[in-house]
Amino acid sequence: MTEPKRILFSAGEAAGVIGAACRGSLEAPIRAVVVDSRKADSDSLFVALPGERADGHDFMEDALGRGAKVVLAAVAQKEKALRAFASSAVPDACLILADSPLRGLQALAREHRRRLKGLVRIGVTGSSGKTTTKECIAAALRPSYPSGAVAMNKGNLNSDIGLSLSMFDLDETHVLGVFEMGMNRRGEMKELAAIYEPDIVVVTNIGSAHIGMIGSREGIAAEKKMVFSRFDGGQTAFVWDEDPFKDFLARGVPGRFVEFGTKSGKDFEGAESLGLRGWAIRWKARRFVFPLPGRHNLLNGLAALALAAELHMDPSLTAKGLSSVRPLFGRSELLTGRVELLKDCYNANPDSMAAAIDLCDSVQTKGRRLYVLGSMRELGAESLASHKALGRKAAESKADVLFFFGEEAEASYETAKQLRAPAEESCFHTTAMDELYRLVTTQLRDGDLLLLKASRGLALELLADRLVEAGFAQESDNAS
Repeated sequence: MTEPKRILFSAGEAAGVIGAACRGSLEAPIRAVVVDSRKADSDSLFVALPGERADGHDFMEDALGRGAKVVLAAVAQKEKALRAFASSAVPDACLILADSPLRGLQALAREHRRRLKGLVRIGVTGSSGKTTTKECIAAALRPSYPSGAVAMNKGNLNSDIGLSLSMFDLDETHVLGVFEMGMNRRGEMKELAAIYEPDIVVVTNIGSAHIGMIGSREGIAAEKKMVFSRFDGGQTAFVWDEDPFKDFLARGVPGRFVEFGTKSGKDFEGAESLGLRGWAIRWKARRFVFPLPGRHNLLNGLAALALAAELHMDPSLTAKGLSSVRPLFGRSELLTGRVELLKDCYNANPDSMAAAIDLCDSVQTKGRRLYVLGSMRELGAESLASHKALGRKAAESKADVLFFFGEEAEASYETAKQLRAPAEESCFHTTAMDELYRLVTTQLRDGDLLLLKASRGLALELLADRLVEAGFAQESDNAS
């Protein structure tokens, strides 16, 4: 018989934490917190959040019908909420009305996390590599702790909503938390720091991701620096030793700053590239294979090693753990067969685009290099210049054939074709997936290396799926 999930709060406790009015049963138990009514079940708290595509207040009745006992809604939506409760007629239910359901969700997440005494909290932020670095840190540390003692957010639930929901997965069995903290608007990182209050922070880099939302790299650095807003002197931060903003990040922040990278620390003794199969790392008189390719991934791994050393973890266990890490979906995921297909299409910004091109330029291939480069999103006023720069970078790369995909990528194509001759044979652009598939398969030959890189919204994984179906490569069996 399955034991019931633990009670996070009673409805009355939740209302008290939020500082909100409560109507109904104060004893109604809350065993889970959801923002999607389809995930509501027995004893859930449904938080009605307004969104770009839908308003959670329109789904209160659905959540109650699925078993939710408590609903957190906006005071401004009181009448709609009362109608939902009246029509659902759920016994022992409770309605909590707050000025901001989002702020209420964050308050509950913070309170639940604070109740877990002794949890060491590691936060990971940066413009690129957050999710992979989080996975590397967890993999490196996990062998030194009891099974199930290391917690982390699932996927990239790293926003003000995602991080809050992730907090409710924590319980007394967790000794260590490794949580990704992302932001795409001003003020968000300060909110995340208040929710999680990290003891240790890793800043992977300061780049141009979300520059359209913030305006400049300097602005991004200032926003990322807010991850330290809860530091009071007893915390530790890790920053990349080549980051031009490392001194700015440390300035005026109470706490210890440690640098990681290829130029820092006595423990790192060097690394040999294994091409698309990763790196052979020499660290603390040990040699082990780290199976993620590219210099950007090497830096992610070195961040994990620096942190493990700071925590005095057993070096052998750390090396064993880091060697077990596997590519996440769409992140440096290698598919092999008739061709080598590097599926790196989960996200893209100017820095990660350059890193992917540099990686594919650096490896040995049996055949030619073909790069499919898609639009980069959330660049705002920097979009045109960034896409032109991508075109120049691609044109100067070792790629034999270039395919640009998406509306914004037309600027990349126009730039690249001016630098390539004859462009008609080596440079293509389309906005249609079917046409992209036709162009790629017309050019693709056995032994070729094919890179797929674009922002998530372009869904380049669909092209990878079609190429697998056509027999060019097999799905990776080692991706997470």
